[in-house]
Amino acid sequence: MGATIMARTPVKSKKSTSTTVKAKVSVPVMNGVTPAITIRHYCQGIGDCHLLTLRKSDGSLFRMLIDCGVHSSTTGGGDLIRDIAADIKTETGGKIDVLVVTHEHWDHVSGFTSAAAIFNKNNFDVGEIWMAWSENPKDPDAIAFDKFKGQALSALQGASAALDAAKGMNTYLGGLRDGLNSVLGFQFGAAGEKVRAARDAAAALSEKQPPVYLGPETAPFSIPGLPNMRIYVLGPPRSKDALKLETKASEQYPLAADSAPLFLKPLRAALDANNTDGVYAADYACPFDPHIGTPLSEILAGAVGSEVSDFVRRHYSESLPPPDDKPKIDDETVRDQSWRRIDADWLGIAADLAMQLDRGVNNTSLVLAFEMIDSGRVFLFPGDAQVGNWLSWQNAKWTLGQTEVKAVDLMARTVYLKVSHHGSENATPEKNGLGLMTSPDLSAFIPTNKDDAVKVRWGAMPYDAILQALSAKTKGRVIRADDTWLANTNGKPDFAHPSGSVLAVRNAVRDPKRGTGGLWVEVDLA
Repeated sequence: MGATIMARTPVKSKKSTSTTVKAKVSVPVMNGVTPAITIRHYCQGIGDCHLLTLRKSDGSLFRMLIDCGVHSSTTGGGDLIRDIAADIKTETGGKIDVLVVTHEHWDHVSGFTSAAAIFNKNNFDVGEIWMAWSENPKDPDAIAFDKFKGQALSALQGASAALDAAKGMNTYLGGLRDGLNSVLGFQFGAAGEKVRAARDAAAALSEKQPPVYLGPETAPFSIPGLPNMRIYVLGPPRSKDALKLETKASEQYPLAADSAPLFLKPLRAALDANNTDGVYAADYACPFDPHIGTPLSEILAGAVGSEVSDFVRRHYSESLPPPDDKPKIDDETVRDQSWRRIDADWLGIAADLAMQLDRGVNNTSLVLAFEMIDSGRVFLFPGDAQVGNWLSWQNAKWTLGQTEVKAVDLMARTVYLKVSHHGSENATPEKNGLGLMTSPDLSAFIPTNKDDAVKVRWGAMPYDAILQALSAKTKGRVIRADDTWLANTNGKPDFAHPSGSVLAVRNAVRDPKRGTGGLWVEVDLA
């Protein structure tokens, strides 16, 4: 692993006796019951930041912070994340035992640079940093994936610049540009800051280096002082195919492990060809050799004289008059005919590459399941894991002493879910996700903001079908970061509490001088 987790206590394994752990799945919740864990969810919407608090055996508090970021498209996001960082410092006194960085997306790590004046070693004492194996610079699989990310980002930035410069953009290309920019927003801040710098700033907060890199090969472990909690690392998967798997409308399909070059090579070559002055590089997306043909820009500028050029100028250009030596045939010669051209349509391949990059990075999310040993109840934090990540752990199992624990058992005993990827359609499987969560005490939190999602044309985020399924599974015990009641002091959710796994709910609103809406919502869980 390269580091030791909090002088962690690995669970000793012996040969399995194929005995499934028997644990309560429903613990009566009454006033006065000491919570097993308290979770403060910050309400930036399209972004994650969660502060977990547990009481240790000696009575002191154990603090774990999972992510801290907001998407670059969020209006006032910088001020909001600084307010969040300030609140974390006040609440914890600057003492964080473990900082978890689930994956390298801006909306999960931006705070460590945007609020660097607060998130620094003068203000915070961070015990150690946990990251997924995919962030390990010495891991061969991580190195290969990082190379793909770098090449893909370079190509997508080029495609975005080409789309920004395109004239006469049609509805399709306009949508492509907006979608591409929203995906790039997960990689860059509003001022162009890079997500890698934010991730590294988070890692630098701990004196203990390097970070602890976790993966599915990590054995379940406990933390000294918290003997009742056991932590399972479910993801991210090692399989390249699993990293690129998604589902739509109940259809699951993998992208081949070597499909990235199929997207990258033609896009990068075409961008290079379009940006080359006087020399045309080989274009893998072009059916002809580089020396065949005439650049459209030269024809439209009238620099090339021929019947073909005249035809192109008359029928495929903006409102240009016919050449002086050609009679006006009809009105068609002076109307804008540029709509016939598909100058930038080739950039549509960027959409496929963007989806693959976004899906792959989300599927590298570190997924942690926190099990309370005395009750068997589980709190699940899947980061932004998409379907490939979820499916990778369906058959996982661990031998603990004389018993065998299966991942599906953990899912069945899950009483609290931090919903993945803001409730998007591809991030919570029906059959192998919510379908396996059978505890009657299930409750959930969704870090989402529907208005922000609509603004950047993400569509249904959160996805209606997932909202309906969650509501049914939890008997309405779902809290969203954009719930209107969170903007009111002492606001109350629609569900009663104590109920299910929820003992109590508290919330705080932002300082009106700084902004509006809820700052955080806190739940005591049993």
